Amino acid sequence: MEGNARALEAAWESFAQLAPDTHATEYTVRLTPGADARAYAEAVAALDPGLHASVLDSGNAGTATVITFSTVFTVLLTLVASLGVFNTVLLNTRERRRDLGMLKSIGMTPRQVVVMTVTSVAGLGTFGGLLGIPLGIVAHRLVVDNVGAVDFPAYMKDVWHAPQLAAMLLAGVAIAVLGALVPARSAARMTIASVLHTE
Repeated sequence: MEGNARALEAAWESFAQLAPDTHATEYTVRLTPGADARAYAEAVAALDPGLHASVLDSGNAGTATVITFSTVFTVLLTLVASLGVFNTVLLNTRERRRDLGMLKSIGMTPRQVVVMTVTSVAGLGTFGGLLGIPLGIVAHRLVVDNVGAVDFPAYMKDVWHAPQLAAMLLAGVAIAVLGALVPARSAARMTIASVLHTE
């Protein structure tokens, strides 16, 4: 992905078997836990001015940037999805004002109206998650397999695990429920007289 395409990074034993007559151009040294990497690099440079020792930074700016943008996009998509659910439920409850008024006239409590509205939307959120998660995994695999000329190994593409998938499914249900709460509560506060008046 970067650097010389003809270069190979390997452990010393593998390097000796693959190319016993070739000299290594770079060495990666792993220090014991707690060792001072800067002091080690300075000692190497003092020992031989021809050696250029550098300390590998534990933080990766590229990875941090990707994670930050992914988090921002996730939050924005969550807000958009919540607003979409809010709008849909609001329109749905307004269309069903007469039905809700009739149900309230025969004894349905405001809490039951809220539960009925929210559970209907939660069911749609569950269905959307069950449909969207497999499609998202397939789309992820297609994008990764066709990005540039890089052939990623299988372990880099196998990033989806059962706990993450369950959390995404629950997140879809939670977004649906949160988006439906306000319209459901406003529908529960409707009086029978106001419903009949709008008819």
